[in-house]
Amino acid sequence: MSLQPQWRKSSYSEDSGNACVEIAETGHVIAIRDSKHPELPCASVGRDAWTEFTGALGTGRLRRKP
Repeated sequence: MSLQPQWRKSSYSEDSGNACVEIAETGHVIAIRDSKHPELPCASVGRDAWTEFTGALGTGRLRRKP
């Protein structure tokens, strides 16, 4: 029996559907995909890297320069 990942949409995705990112937690790995194209391959990162990435987003350290 193969378990399917439980995908959930990012809380930062736009309601209009233009920027929809979904993640699935699978053990020590976080899978990331574009919800508009779930048939395409997904990216994956380790849980520690994901935690650091989302923490950096929350503090503004990854903001785009004008």
